[in-house]
Amino acid sequence: MHIAILAFEGFNEIDTLIAFNILSRVKKPGLRVSIASPWARVRSMNGVVLESQVSLKAACDADAVLVGSGIRTREVVADAALMSQLKLDPARQLLGAQCSGTLMLAKLGLLWDVPACTDSTTRPWVQEAGVAVLDQPFVARGNVATAGGCLSSPYLAAWFIARLAGVEAARSAIGHVAPVGEKEVYVARTMANISRFL
Repeated sequence: MHIAILAFEGFNEIDTLIAFNILSRVKKPGLRVSIASPWARVRSMNGVVLESQVSLKAACDADAVLVGSGIRTREVVADAALMSQLKLDPARQLLGAQCSGTLMLAKLGLLWDVPACTDSTTRPWVQEAGVAVLDQPFVARGNVATAGGCLSSPYLAAWFIARLAGVEAARSAIGHVAPVGEKEVYVARTMANISRFL
Protein backbone atom coordinates (compact mmCIF):
# COMPACT_ATOMS: atom_id res chain seq x y z
CA MET A 1 0.00 0.00 0.00
CA HIS A 2 1.50 3.28 -1.12
CA ILE A 3 0.73 6.84 0.02
CA ALA A 4 2.28 9.54 -2.17
CA ILE A 5 2.62 13.16 -1.07
CA LEU A 6 2.93 15.55 -3.99
CA ALA A 7 5.50 18.32 -3.63
CA PHE A 8 5.97 21.09 -6.17
CA GLU A 9 8.37 24.05 -6.21
CA GLY A 10 7.51 26.38 -3.34
CA PHE A 11 5.82 23.63 -1.30
CA ASN A 12 4.76 24.34 2.27
CA GLU A 13 6.94 22.36 4.67
CA ILE A 14 4.23 22.09 7.33
CA ASP A 15 1.73 20.42 5.01
CA THR A 16 4.23 18.06 3.43
CA LEU A 17 6.55 17.09 6.25
CA ILE A 18 4.09 16.86 9.15
CA ALA A 19 1.82 14.61 7.10
CA PHE A 20 4.85 12.58 5.94
CA ASN A 21 6.02 12.09 9.52
CA ILE A 22 2.62 11.10 10.92
CA LEU A 23 1.81 8.76 8.03
CA SER A 24 5.25 7.12 8.33
CA ARG A 25 4.54 6.18 11.95
CA VAL A 26 2.07 3.51 10.85
CA LYS A 27 3.91 0.21 10.90
CA LYS A 28 1.50 -1.80 8.78
CA PRO A 29 3.29 -4.38 6.60
CA GLY A 30 3.55 -3.16 3.02
CA LEU A 31 2.59 0.43 3.81
CA ARG A 32 5.03 3.04 2.50
CA VAL A 33 4.94 6.81 2.24
CA SER A 34 6.79 8.70 -0.50
CA ILE A 35 7.44 12.27 -1.57
CA ALA A 36 6.56 12.62 -5.25
CA SER A 37 7.58 15.45 -7.53
CA PRO A 38 8.06 16.14 -11.23
CA TRP A 39 11.68 17.03 -10.41
CA ALA A 40 14.54 15.10 -8.76
CA ARG A 41 14.80 17.86 -6.15
CA VAL A 42 12.18 20.31 -5.04
CA ARG A 43 12.62 23.49 -2.99
CA SER A 44 10.13 24.62 -0.33
CA MET A 45 8.76 28.12 0.15
CA ASN A 46 11.48 28.69 2.75
CA GLY A 47 14.37 27.09 0.89
CA VAL A 48 14.31 23.51 2.24
CA VAL A 49 15.33 21.11 -0.53
CA LEU A 50 13.86 17.61 -0.68
CA GLU A 51 14.77 14.77 -2.98
CA SER A 52 11.81 13.22 -4.73
CA GLN A 53 11.42 9.56 -3.84
CA VAL A 54 9.02 8.64 -6.64
CA SER A 55 7.83 10.13 -9.93
CA LEU A 56 4.43 11.69 -10.58
CA LYS A 57 3.57 8.54 -12.57
CA ALA A 58 4.26 6.39 -9.51
CA ALA A 59 2.20 8.79 -7.39
CA CYS A 60 -0.72 8.49 -9.79
CA ASP A 61 -0.56 4.71 -9.32
CA ALA A 62 -0.50 5.01 -5.51
CA ASP A 63 -3.36 3.86 -3.27
CA ALA A 64 -3.57 7.32 -1.71
CA VAL A 65 -2.36 10.75 -2.79
CA LEU A 66 -2.01 13.83 -0.61
CA VAL A 67 -1.55 17.25 -2.21
CA GLY A 68 -0.08 19.86 0.09
CA SER A 69 0.02 23.56 -0.54
CA GLY A 70 2.69 25.93 -1.74
CA ILE A 71 3.33 29.46 -2.86
CA ARG A 72 3.44 28.44 -6.53
CA THR A 73 0.28 26.35 -6.76
CA ARG A 74 -1.39 28.81 -9.10
CA GLU A 75 1.59 28.47 -11.47
CA VAL A 76 1.37 24.68 -11.24
CA VAL A 77 -2.34 24.56 -12.06
CA ALA A 78 -1.74 26.91 -15.02
CA ASP A 79 0.86 24.51 -16.45
CA ALA A 80 -1.20 22.29 -18.76
CA ALA A 81 1.70 19.90 -19.44
CA LEU A 82 2.29 19.35 -15.75
CA MET A 83 -1.39 19.02 -14.86
CA SER A 84 -1.93 16.49 -17.67
CA GLN A 85 0.47 14.14 -15.86
CA LEU A 86 -1.81 13.98 -12.81
CA LYS A 87 -4.11 11.04 -13.48
CA LEU A 88 -5.86 10.82 -10.11
CA ASP A 89 -9.03 8.81 -9.64
CA PRO A 90 -11.17 8.78 -6.46
CA ALA A 91 -12.79 5.55 -7.62
CA ARG A 92 -9.51 3.72 -6.94
CA GLN A 93 -7.57 6.08 -4.65
CA LEU A 94 -7.93 8.07 -1.48
CA LEU A 95 -7.27 11.71 -2.33
CA GLY A 96 -6.53 14.50 0.10
CA ALA A 97 -5.54 18.12 -0.30
CA GLN A 98 -4.64 20.91 2.04
CA CYS A 99 -4.92 24.67 1.53
CA SER A 100 -3.83 25.52 -2.03
CA GLY A 101 -3.63 21.80 -2.80
CA THR A 102 -7.42 22.02 -2.81
CA LEU A 103 -7.15 24.32 -5.82
CA MET A 104 -5.24 21.59 -7.64
CA LEU A 105 -7.98 19.03 -6.99
CA ALA A 106 -10.56 21.59 -8.11
CA LYS A 107 -8.70 22.28 -11.37
CA LEU A 108 -8.42 18.53 -11.99
CA GLY A 109 -12.21 18.32 -11.77
CA LEU A 110 -12.15 16.14 -8.66
CA LEU A 111 -14.29 18.44 -6.50
CA TRP A 112 -17.15 19.13 -8.88
CA ASP A 113 -19.80 17.89 -6.44
CA VAL A 114 -17.82 18.02 -3.21
CA PRO A 115 -17.66 20.98 -0.82
CA ALA A 116 -14.10 21.69 0.22
CA CYS A 117 -11.88 23.21 2.88
CA THR A 118 -8.93 25.46 2.12
CA ASP A 119 -7.02 28.37 3.60
CA SER A 120 -8.30 31.95 3.46
CA THR A 121 -5.78 32.99 0.77
CA THR A 122 -6.79 30.20 -1.62
CA ARG A 123 -10.51 30.38 -0.88
CA PRO A 124 -11.46 32.85 -3.67
CA TRP A 125 -9.55 30.85 -6.31
CA VAL A 126 -11.23 27.60 -5.26
CA GLN A 127 -14.60 29.35 -5.37
CA GLU A 128 -13.79 30.75 -8.83
CA ALA A 129 -13.19 27.14 -9.88
CA GLY A 130 -16.82 26.44 -8.95
CA VAL A 131 -16.27 24.69 -5.63
CA ALA A 132 -18.20 25.55 -2.46
CA VAL A 133 -15.78 26.29 0.39
CA LEU A 134 -16.69 25.46 3.99
CA ASP A 135 -15.56 27.41 7.05
CA GLN A 136 -14.14 24.42 8.88
CA PRO A 137 -10.78 22.63 9.10
CA PHE A 138 -11.64 19.30 7.46
CA VAL A 139 -14.26 17.67 5.24
CA ALA A 140 -14.44 14.42 3.30
CA ARG A 141 -16.92 12.82 0.97
CA GLY A 142 -16.26 9.30 -0.22
CA ASN A 143 -12.58 9.00 -1.06
CA VAL A 144 -11.84 12.74 -1.27
CA ALA A 145 -10.83 14.88 1.72
CA THR A 146 -9.71 18.49 2.02
CA ALA A 147 -8.35 20.53 4.90
CA GLY A 148 -7.78 24.21 5.52
CA GLY A 149 -4.97 25.80 7.49
CA CYS A 150 -1.37 24.65 7.85
CA LEU A 151 -1.99 22.95 11.19
CA SER A 152 -4.81 20.84 9.75
CA SER A 153 -2.17 18.41 8.42
CA PRO A 154 -2.76 15.97 11.29
CA TYR A 155 -6.45 15.78 10.34
CA LEU A 156 -5.61 14.70 6.79
CA ALA A 157 -2.96 12.27 8.01
CA ALA A 158 -5.34 10.77 10.60
CA TRP A 159 -8.09 10.38 7.97
CA PHE A 160 -5.72 8.57 5.61
CA ILE A 161 -4.52 6.29 8.41
CA ALA A 162 -8.04 5.55 9.67
CA ARG A 163 -9.16 4.66 6.14
CA LEU A 164 -6.09 2.54 5.33
CA ALA A 165 -5.10 1.01 8.68
CA GLY A 166 -8.03 1.57 11.04
CA VAL A 167 -9.17 4.08 13.64
CA GLU A 168 -6.90 2.73 16.40
CA ALA A 169 -3.85 3.15 14.16
CA ALA A 170 -4.90 6.77 13.55
CA ARG A 171 -5.34 7.39 17.30
CA SER A 172 -1.93 5.87 17.98
CA ALA A 173 -0.12 7.91 15.30
CA ILE A 174 -1.67 11.17 16.47
CA GLY A 175 -0.96 10.25 20.09
CA HIS A 176 2.74 9.87 19.28
CA VAL A 177 3.00 13.43 17.96
CA ALA A 178 0.58 15.16 20.33
CA PRO A 179 2.03 17.60 22.89
CA VAL A 180 2.91 16.14 26.28
CA GLY A 181 0.22 16.89 28.84
CA GLU A 182 -2.34 17.38 26.05
CA LYS A 183 -2.28 14.00 24.35
CA GLU A 184 -5.78 12.93 25.32
CA VAL A 185 -7.34 16.26 24.36
CA TYR A 186 -5.35 16.51 21.10
CA VAL A 187 -6.24 12.98 19.98
CA ALA A 188 -9.89 13.52 20.91
CA ARG A 189 -10.07 16.77 18.93
CA THR A 190 -8.37 15.24 15.88
CA MET A 191 -10.63 12.21 15.88
CA ALA A 192 -13.73 14.37 16.42
CA ASN A 193 -12.85 16.33 13.28
CA ILE A 194 -12.51 13.23 11.09
CA SER A 195 -14.81 10.61 12.65
CA ARG A 196 -18.03 11.67 10.95
CA PHE A 197 -16.28 11.41 7.60
CA LEU A 198 -15.03 7.85 8.01
